[in-house]
Amino acid sequence: MLKTIALLLPVYVTVFWAILLNGKKNTHSNPRSFLSKYMLILVAITLGKFFLYAPLHNLYHYYTFIFLYSGCLAYPFYHIYFRLLTVDEKFSWKAHSRFLILPFVVVSIYEIGVLFTPTAEYRVWLFDRSAYVNLPQIRFLSIMLEVIKILVKLQVIYFLISSTLLLRKYKNRAEQFYSDMQDGTYKNARTLNYLLIFNCLLIIIPGTFFNGNEIALFVILPILFSVDLYMVGYMGYRLKAINPTFEVEMDSTDEQAFGSELNADQINILRLILIEFGNNKLYLKSDLTIMDVVQVIGTNRTKMSSLINQKYNQNFCAFVNGYRINELERIINQDFQEVNEILAQKAGFGSVKSMRRAILVKTGLSISEWKKQILVSELKPV
Repeated sequence: MLKTIALLLPVYVTVFWAILLNGKKNTHSNPRSFLSKYMLILVAITLGKFFLYAPLHNLYHYYTFIFLYSGCLAYPFYHIYFRLLTVDEKFSWKAHSRFLILPFVVVSIYEIGVLFTPTAEYRVWLFDRSAYVNLPQIRFLSIMLEVIKILVKLQVIYFLISSTLLLRKYKNRAEQFYSDMQDGTYKNARTLNYLLIFNCLLIIIPGTFFNGNEIALFVILPILFSVDLYMVGYMGYRLKAINPTFEVEMDSTDEQAFGSELNADQINILRLILIEFGNNKLYLKSDLTIMDVVQVIGTNRTKMSSLINQKYNQNFCAFVNGYRINELERIINQDFQEVNEILAQKAGFGSVKSMRRAILVKTGLSISEWKKQILVSELKPV
């Protein structure tokens, strides 16, 4: 009974997140939507493991091809999710099929071998690898199964390294998905990568340390998998696509447009941005997102992000916080005795913590040091 519950637990967890991540359409982002699809891959894997170890051999026999395809596609899907958090704006077959073709081809070759294998012999061999080893079709399937195992292990190594390098290079961009505009820290992105490392260890551990130990294999490991998958889902669920900026591939026309000089369209967009921020003080909205500004300006996110990056050498978060810090300085000059909570509220920051972080990032000073600097420059008593 305990074994059955433990084996079903990862199934319940992945189904739960696959459904939940696909809800609340108004809060969807491309990474979050893709994570729900990744959870469906995990549903297929965890269900296959349940059929195998329960054991429900009749069901597993018909389910094998789904189980193998899902197992080989899991880590490529996870890596694509990382790319959507860092360098890619949306999933596309053109951009991401290179991560999926090899596992699809390898498993397809295995499945072709299954078609040429007598059904009775195949069903026996599937659960007893020492059976019919002299049959040519079985030898071929044995070789392909080893190839699939090696492929999965190579994927673990390759995608773990690739995802780590992506997060190290683009950690600030990834973090914008996991926080409000000011409260982002790199710890959330690191946590996501640690969960992948933990998942990889759970792939390696069974055959190395727990071989033959049923409690460890069929109870402890499924529970650990469940915890790991729950945390991945939780991180994705709290994901909010606030102000992502992407490195987009541009054609020659785009490169010319985003060159050293602004074209007429860019000048008009920039003029509207400056009006909204300078005159209408759009930055005072504490939960402001890039999509809010895009809707007001009447452009798209990529154009506006690229324009701000090009013109001011900063992302949208830093651009907005620059206006808020200027507003904060003006307020302090008018009333230098105002408490931090009121200052944060008046300047458009969501919290004192957000205000402190923005000041530290821009000036390298604590809020008290920065306020003293302002007051001294204005010859006011500290």
